[in-house]
Amino acid sequence: MALSYKKDLGKYKDLDEDEILNNLSAEELKQLESALEEMDPENALLPAGLRQKDQTTKSTTGPYDRDRLLKYLEKEAMEHKDRDDIVPFTGERKGKAFVPKEKPMESRQEEVTNLDPELEEALSSATDTELCDLAAILGVHTLVTSNKTYDGTGATEGHNNVIKGEKMNPVFDEPPNPTNVEETLQRIKSNDSSLKEVNLNNIKNIPIPTLKDFAKAMEKNTHVTKFSLAATRSNDPVAGAFSDMLRENKSLRSLNLESNFITGVGVQALVEALRDNDTLTEIKIDNQRQQLGTTAEMEIAKMLEENNTILKFGYHFTQQGPRSRAAAAITKNNDLVRRRRLEKDP
Repeated sequence: MALSYKKDLGKYKDLDEDEILNNLSAEELKQLESALEEMDPENALLPAGLRQKDQTTKSTTGPYDRDRLLKYLEKEAMEHKDRDDIVPFTGERKGKAFVPKEKPMESRQEEVTNLDPELEEALSSATDTELCDLAAILGVHTLVTSNKTYDGTGATEGHNNVIKGEKMNPVFDEPPNPTNVEETLQRIKSNDSSLKEVNLNNIKNIPIPTLKDFAKAMEKNTHVTKFSLAATRSNDPVAGAFSDMLRENKSLRSLNLESNFITGVGVQALVEALRDNDTLTEIKIDNQRQQLGTTAEMEIAKMLEENNTILKFGYHFTQQGPRSRAAAAITKNNDLVRRRRLEKDP
């Protein structure tokens, strides 16, 4: 029997299932679906939304009116009687109501100190100045404000009864930088002999091309000795332009580039330019937007060791090694200046 059963199944191996399904009609597919559901009602391999028959193909029983349906549901809900409580609510209170205990108010009476008649007479007739001196001896320094403690020492009547607080002195903001940017640039280009110092600090609306024009104009200027560019939003391109200026200019003595957006790349460009400059004595590059890094600090220390003219270098090193080397180099340069001065003035 088993062999004959297997022979009967063998003829179904070569059937094409896809072809059979494609040839079925819609009604035959529905019958097949219902048959499969009866065979496996759980349908564990199907999503949850597909485990039931499609029940949306029913014909409508009437026109759909949302407002009418809501009114009908509200009416049905109002007409439906609530379930009777098994234990009716009677409103009876059980137990005792909590009543907080009232604590009697404690009347605090100050202790009366009895003094000698002579001491009471002396205190009653004492002036404010004498009371302040007595308070200072006893260590009660907060009896009167420190600024008013000895105001009445020079007067015969002592302190007044009413002591007013001091008025606070208003602290006004610093006025904006009055430097005319365009006029100053033209004076630098014309090599004005009366222009010795350029101060552009805290002028934050100077365009980057204008700052580069300042650096370009300073290359041929022979009168400006101090140039300050702090807090002007200068970046690496501006630092590169000023590094080119330092290679050409031989009259500038002080350069301030603090509180800007210069990174280690711009600082290294300035350091390379200072190797070829023997006139600058002071440069400030501290308080940039980001730290320069160890590589830039090592290059700065190496440059200061090779340079003999820089006497002041404004930068706070973060590494101990470059800091020590830079301090030693600055000390050496100042010592050389002192020796030259002593040789000229024996």
